Amino acid sequence: MDEEYFLITTTVNKRSCAQKIAQMLVDSRLAACVQMAPISSTYRWKGEVANEEEILIMIKTSAKMYQTVEKAIRENHPYEVPEILCIPIVNGFQPYLEWVKESTA
Repeated sequence: MDEEYFLITTTVNKRSCAQKIAQMLVDSRLAACVQMAPISSTYRWKGEVANEEEILIMIKTSAKMYQTVEKAIRENHPYEVPEILCIPIVNGFQPYLEWVKESTA
């Protein structure tokens, strides 16, 4: 089954940056909805273990928008190597999914 909808995630270090990315994606109809939540991350970067507070960004969009969303994130992201993960949505409440489709048309 080819998925029509994606959940794309990324993280940033500041809420203002998360809000900027969210607003840009929704304003340009690349995303139907963007949610942000504070998280704690532990990761290895350049040989060191880091513990940081970040903002998780969750982007709901149609599959056809992935490449454009990825490009927009890369162009507006403060990290050298940003997390950009794409999770196919294999099922969901159909009226919600239709709204995502209409919002990203």
